[in-house]
Amino acid sequence: LKSNPSNNEEKEAQTQLTKSDELQRLHSQALSAYKQEDYEATISLLDEILAVCVWDAELRELRAECYIKEGEPSKAISDLKAAAKLKNDNTEAFYKISRIYYQLGDHELSLSEVRECLKLDQDHKQCFSLYKQVKKLNKQIESAEEFIREGRYEDAINKYDSVMKTEPEVPIYTTRAKERICHCLSKNQQATEAIKVCTEVLQLEPANVNALKDRAEAYLLEDLYEE
Repeated sequence: LKSNPSNNEEKEAQTQLTKSDELQRLHSQALSAYKQEDYEATISLLDEILAVCVWDAELRELRAECYIKEGEPSKAISDLKAAAKLKNDNTEAFYKISRIYYQLGDHELSLSEVRECLKLDQDHKQCFSLYKQVKKLNKQIESAEEFIREGRYEDAINKYDSVMKTEPEVPIYTTRAKERICHCLSKNQQATEAIKVCTEVLQLEPANVNALKDRAEAYLLEDLYEE
């Protein structure tokens, strides 16, 4: 304005200045809401700021934290992926994305994201620790699936038992392992055991189509046609 004063430019500058003050006020409110653990309010305020400050990586990371707390992992991943692109060497974002995928049971995508972290910093302790865990689990699941394709059902069952021991803390891996064990037992004509394991899966996931089909096959082996 000092170098080139004109009515239009002054009006534009005043508008932007007012908007800037408003965004700073919203930012203070967002941080305050976050400290009070009101994550829904924080997200709402950050939505307004990020509509204008689209390229702010730190605000996206903060909103991702709120989405995680609110149980919306897919939205958190979206913000973290943007933050990983916006900020150079953002190992923290890749680590968090990998953790979320891992908790959701998507071990392959988890492995892919944690590798991105290690490309940026091969000495990153958290990423390396997670990498070792996911790689081990991934290898066991791949090996088990290979046994199933080959019809080596006993070997596959043993391998899925190992999966449950490798990751006892994240329930989805136990459920998926049991679902595949139920399949192997049914294919291996171990009807009684198959019915037991399939039923365990269906108590957790009543609409699990694979477990329903495999239990049906096991009932057929036992001549339990009504069931």
